[in-house]
Amino acid sequence: MRSRIEPMKKIARSLRQHRELILNYFRAQKLISSGVVEGLNNKAKVTMRRAYGFRTFRVLELALYHSLGKLPEPDSTHDFF
Repeated sequence: MRSRIEPMKKIARSLRQHRELILNYFRAQKLISSGVVEGLNNKAKVTMRRAYGFRTFRVLELALYHSLGKLPEPDSTHDFF
């Protein structure tokens, strides 16, 4: 924070705000992998990109349920009438 360079001050503030989260990485000692979460996040992003033309959020939500597979589907998924 003693630096006169504003970008360095911005980084220092960011590190202070996220200190506990950064330290959690080192406390876990690489025992926890975020690969599964990253994979699900990527699959959700691809589905949202493919669902660009959908008119409602409800249709996007159903597309996410179908693409992520193991999540429970809502009761009204196949109710056409």
